[in-house]
Amino acid sequence: MREAYSIAHDEIICAMQNGGKCLDCGANVGHKYDFFNNEMGLDKWQYHGIEWNADLVEFASEKGLNVIQGDLNKKIVYPDSTFECVFGLSVIEHLLNPCNFLRECYRCLKKSGVLIILTPNISTFFTVALLFLGRMPSSGPHPDSNSLLKQGEIFKVSHDSMQPDTDTETPVHRHIIVFSYRILRSYLLMLGFKEVKGYGFGLYPFPIFMQNVLERIDPYHCHQMVFIAKK
Repeated sequence: MREAYSIAHDEIICAMQNGGKCLDCGANVGHKYDFFNNEMGLDKWQYHGIEWNADLVEFASEKGLNVIQGDLNKKIVYPDSTFECVFGLSVIEHLLNPCNFLRECYRCLKKSGVLIILTPNISTFFTVALLFLGRMPSSGPHPDSNSLLKQGEIFKVSHDSMQPDTDTETPVHRHIIVFSYRILRSYLLMLGFKEVKGYGFGLYPFPIFMQNVLERIDPYHCHQMVFIAKK
């Protein structure tokens, strides 16, 4: 995950080198602004975010950030061709309508703008092994039951510090729809992106010392994936 986020962050910085605005999808309280401000001196007018939790939006607003409340399953409120860069890191797997979200990202990007997506891959060797054993994929989608998580019947996909909320009306940490590497790449091309570059991270169950080489050979079965798509 550290390597996946590092690549995604580098690509966002690269996309923003010539200025313009960026859109942080799933902005939380604007942590990414703090990071990119430290890394490249990102101005507050350049940073925009969408977050569906009203309390987090209020906190970001108190910091003077352009974070609005919104549902990424629906139409993004910004006009066509607004942003140089749109990014969603560990976001689309939590959406009911991720294809609609990707279409909206394409619409909001300027010509030659860049979309950066980080998300788990459902087509892993680990998933195949779990299905063979009658289990569910580690990356989801997951049923709406905290009891199944507590009993170890399914894998908890979020960090240990995040409490399960799978049986609430608006779950934040439950994976709903998880793409495969091949399908996500194909859909980005279908949308009209001219350049689509993908990376894979974590090819289980191979040992760590083999990962870097195998990830380049076979990103299709890695646990996490990062896509950079240029409009």
